[in-house]
Amino acid sequence: MMNGGRSKPGQVCYTIGMTTPREISQRELRNDVSRILRLVEAGETLFVTVSGRPVAELRPIRRERYFMPRSALEQIIRDAPLDANFRRDVDAALDQTIDEW
Repeated sequence: MMNGGRSKPGQVCYTIGMTTPREISQRELRNDVSRILRLVEAGETLFVTVSGRPVAELRPIRRERYFMPRSALEQIIRDAPLDANFRRDVDAALDQTIDEW
């Protein structure tokens, strides 16, 4: 929050269950890279600092893939069809960005 920790009227900041990643120094990362990578592999996110300033985030790679059955996608499209101008907008954007050889 940029305004001294106060939310704007009508906005709510949810932090329940959220934790700030632990900070580790560049030196700690360099000297103990195996231990640090085991922590990340186990699911921990870490901020790497240089002279006390966060410069990088180490976090686990998301391994899971999200697939949905074709029938579920078809249901979404039926329930919320594209607006009438969608095709026109796509065609206009493509005409502006594809070079003809």
